[in-house]
Amino acid sequence: MGIVEEKINELRTREIKVLQMGGEKAVAKQHEKGKLTARERLNLLFDEGSFREIDMFVSHRCVNFSMDKVEIPSDGVITGHGMVDGRPVFAFSQDFTSRAGSLGEMHSKKICKVMDLALKAGVPFIGFNDSGGARIQEGVDALSGYGQIFFRNSACSGVIPQISAIMGPTAGGAVYSPAMTDWVFMVKNSSYMFITGPEVIKSVTGEEITFEELGGAKTHNEKSGVAHFACESDDDAIQRIRNLLSYLPSNNMEDPPIVETRDDPKRIDPALDTIIPDSPNKSYDMREVICSIVDKGEIFEPHEFYARNIIVCLARLNGRSVGIIANQPKFLAGCLDINASDKATRFIRFCDSFNIPLLTIADVPGYLPGSQQEWGGIIRHGAKLLWCYSEATVPKLLLVTRKDYGGSYLAMCSRDLGADMAFAWPSAEIAVMGAAGAANIIHRKEIKEAEDQTAKREEKIKEYEDLFSNPYVAASRGYIDAVIAPSETRPRLIDALEAMCSKRETRPPKKHGNIPM
Repeated sequence: MGIVEEKINELRTREIKVLQMGGEKAVAKQHEKGKLTARERLNLLFDEGSFREIDMFVSHRCVNFSMDKVEIPSDGVITGHGMVDGRPVFAFSQDFTSRAGSLGEMHSKKICKVMDLALKAGVPFIGFNDSGGARIQEGVDALSGYGQIFFRNSACSGVIPQISAIMGPTAGGAVYSPAMTDWVFMVKNSSYMFITGPEVIKSVTGEEITFEELGGAKTHNEKSGVAHFACESDDDAIQRIRNLLSYLPSNNMEDPPIVETRDDPKRIDPALDTIIPDSPNKSYDMREVICSIVDKGEIFEPHEFYARNIIVCLARLNGRSVGIIANQPKFLAGCLDINASDKATRFIRFCDSFNIPLLTIADVPGYLPGSQQEWGGIIRHGAKLLWCYSEATVPKLLLVTRKDYGGSYLAMCSRDLGADMAFAWPSAEIAVMGAAGAANIIHRKEIKEAEDQTAKREEKIKEYEDLFSNPYVAASRGYIDAVIAPSETRPRLIDALEAMCSKRETRPPKKHGNIPM
């Protein structure tokens, strides 16, 4: 055997050892928990045979607490690049079978290297998080590692899509990097995120709570809004990530890919002509409206279980990716509140960052009233929505289906906040407020002095409705470009999007604005 052949054999031996990760027992334990290994996750994400590993042989340098005698394959994280549907992507995957995937100096350097490469290449970056947290034996070096990752999360934001998949424990400082990325996927019953765990909470406050209740997928998808997706398994999460990428450009200098959906752009839907109830107090499902309009009725919806009074989703119109923001009358009558404002703001800014046109569908009676909303800062949170619509320079389309009142009319991308084309159904009511409230204010004295106050009130309400509870006053002023039959919504929106797809708009030069956070 020649020297070169010996060296190649040595390489293969080293590779085999590293590929075994934490060993058979550790891998079996990972599978018993219903979790895939770090390498299995990467193989599932990337097109078959396309993954190329970087830094396979990196090892830690810690000598404290007898760590010099401890081997950690690949230092607990697998990094590299590959293709997803033929497009390049960089990724890391923490290996819980190797020292619980704990993060130390070299572990973080591996992650930072592929983040830097993704940024240079202008391609998406994906992280599979499954770690016991900072490697305590490495002390401040581990903390520094987290800080270097956070810094890069900020630098990459708005330049390349960043996606985090939580597929095991993520606690303490480790939760901040996913929170700084664009999208967070969690897996039910096997992943959790929190700053301080149940044991610490119990020792400090006396409160007893389970891992799942404190920071599980359901909690962060319904209560905190930290996560965008609650997935059934690792496999389900990875397939959803691949689907998400299909709607996105690789970076902020590109447009999203155009996909052939084979759905007629001239298709109409007569069912939309009867979807709005005759009674203004009855609800309907805005999701049905959206699915009727978009290609093949397919939407990709983040935050499905959070702030359900507003819907945000990605979809396609004639093969073009669009971001849709729509009030949902089925929940809180579609009112805007603190959480809905935050949910929509984050989504709008993401779409604007990555050249995804916006479609806003408004049916909103106003902001949710109440002391808790006021004390919680609805003014500040609501202002974010006004801010981000005004800031966005992508094509912006507006459709008003029913109620669109007062400040919430403005907040749902009115012409004054930059809507390029605005449409309304004949059922639209665009006014400062509802007819009953307006009549009670404008004609308070007249109603009070009337012999039959109820009859007078109804008369004045009807008078206000005839004047303002329609789309034609707004249309006569040019705030609405066209009043359209609901059944014809899809072709009208597609025509508007095609007309505006080459839109160019700039803002005054500045370092950045001071958004009301």
